[in-house]
Amino acid sequence: MFCRTTKRSLLGFVKPKIRTYSTEELKRTVLYDLHVNNGGKMVPFGGWSMPVQYQSNIKDSHLHTRSAVSLFDVSHMLQLKFRGKDATEFLEKICVVDAEGLKDDTGSYTLMLNDSGGIIDDLIVNKISSESYYVVANAGCADKDLKHISSMLASFKDGNHSVEMQDLSKEFSLLALQGPKMAEVLGQGVSFDLNQIPFMYATSAEVFGVPDCRITRCGYTGEDGVEISVPTARAVELAEALLSSSSKVKLAGLGARDSLRLEAGLCLYGNDLDETTTPIEAALAWTISKRRRSKGGFVGSGVVMEQLKGKVSRKRVGFTSTGPVARTGCDILDQSGQKIGKVTSGCPSPSLNHNVAIGYVTPPNGKIGHKVHFSVRNKPVEATVTKLPFLPAKYFFG
Repeated sequence: MFCRTTKRSLLGFVKPKIRTYSTEELKRTVLYDLHVNNGGKMVPFGGWSMPVQYQSNIKDSHLHTRSAVSLFDVSHMLQLKFRGKDATEFLEKICVVDAEGLKDDTGSYTLMLNDSGGIIDDLIVNKISSESYYVVANAGCADKDLKHISSMLASFKDGNHSVEMQDLSKEFSLLALQGPKMAEVLGQGVSFDLNQIPFMYATSAEVFGVPDCRITRCGYTGEDGVEISVPTARAVELAEALLSSSSKVKLAGLGARDSLRLEAGLCLYGNDLDETTTPIEAALAWTISKRRRSKGGFVGSGVVMEQLKGKVSRKRVGFTSTGPVARTGCDILDQSGQKIGKVTSGCPSPSLNHNVAIGYVTPPNGKIGHKVHFSVRNKPVEATVTKLPFLPAKYFFG
């Protein structure tokens, strides 16, 4: 759940931009001044001015998140709410999510597909009730997502269905508190036992005196963490309260977020996922439950069901290597030098002290332990197909 605006990983001080934005064009989150006042290096990201790092380097920030706890501003993400008696049916039309099967106040990672089975975006869908859902989508996909969903909604409502969509993105900001010390820190500011909300569970509560917050136990780092949807008018107050609650809390930027998610084997939309890639090719068949496979009914289901029964021409896998880093777009070669795929994400792993990458290869070359080569600056670099995630997830399941 992180939309690309770079051609390469943010790690390694790469300037993250495809196009040039004027200062006037860039949107700012309500935490912009807090970032700048804390030494944030602001960069263009999906039309927003966002911090790539702070005074510490990206590697140190990454390792701090793994050992303590970091606060990320993800207020650029698209936050939506769906209400109505047919909200469940609508979400199951536009996504592969098993919304009917979700319990109240639980969520699921899911995919929104086009007619060809390609991934329009990856989302988190939270079920508040059978008639109310909270959805988080990628910032860089916001415009196309809203256009697509609005078109689908108009058609759906023509059939006498009742569902409404509300964009919460201006009214609410989004903070991510991630790391093994998250519960210790957040526990000081809430009146309930955090053990009551394991991974992908959610609740509404007051946080450090700020009411009307929605807390979801999830994140994009592979660590225990939460994302807190907070009224924008009080987002700075909450961020400052979290930072001052413990010396263990430090701000972290996009650079660390990118390397953390890559170690965790998580996809970056625009790099590892796009509208030409299906869930089966992306090794995300697990997002489609047995019930959804049986019932179908979601956009692109015909293509996806056929791929589940048969074979695909490429698949997403992980790689480890040493030496020069393979970045997005590097060719992957077999032992004879023939091209068999491309790297979609890659960086040095601060936790493992070697390089990690994700890419797509032809299925015969995607077996764990298989040796391949990356073409890095026209020189072959040996790599090994490696099981994902590179680091075991540390989510809290109770």
